[in-house]
Amino acid sequence: MIHDFGKYLLFIAALFKNRLPFKIYYQQTIIEAMRIGIHSVGLIAFIALFMGAVTAIQTAYNLQGPLFQNFLLGLIVRDMTILELAPTITSLVFAGKVGSSMAGEIGTMRITEQIDALEIMGINAKSYLVLPKICATIWMYPLLVILSAFLSIYGGLLISSFLNLVPKQDFIVGLRMHFSLYNIFFALAKSCAFAFLIASIATYRGFYTFGGALAVGKASTQAVTHSCMAILITDYLLAQLLL
Repeated sequence: MIHDFGKYLLFIAALFKNRLPFKIYYQQTIIEAMRIGIHSVGLIAFIALFMGAVTAIQTAYNLQGPLFQNFLLGLIVRDMTILELAPTITSLVFAGKVGSSMAGEIGTMRITEQIDALEIMGINAKSYLVLPKICATIWMYPLLVILSAFLSIYGGLLISSFLNLVPKQDFIVGLRMHFSLYNIFFALAKSCAFAFLIASIATYRGFYTFGGALAVGKASTQAVTHSCMAILITDYLLAQLLL
């Protein structure tokens, strides 16, 4: 475990050695941003809407009683979504979709000796292949978290009105009550950290894939598993440090 972690740190440090011209990284980052961000919007939107709806239903069910005020539903859905559901739950799905894709792509390049060919030409393959993916993920994932938070809260509002859980006006009052901009900062800080972990761990696992096609599948599985573990540990640490 310690040896693997040290190898991972050396892998990250090698990304910034013998870099290519900035123009090449810029072009690659735009391409990766389209693949990572735009192609994930549909899945993230679908998950966010139902995540908000389920949160509203379960919260209303557990808070039934004479002491429960209607505006509390909007307040709880808002804070749960911004602080935890949008950045963290979305990142676990994102790791499964994007992380496995990155690990599989780079792992395939490794076993087909394309990475070896880049290194023979004197190109820093780690920097050329990995750095644009990390930059694009850190750029696009916070935007996906913002979209997820908005749609999740909107989904809670829609289902609350449709099922008559609380009046729409009371739900909106709860959304506006005791709102703190620091919660937005906290969610975006978590999303940037999660984005870096997903991209770096996935590319690390793919880069050090050796063997045949089965090794690529194993690397993709390890990338998702280790990314999810790192996300949950980092989520706990950031909650302790920043809240």
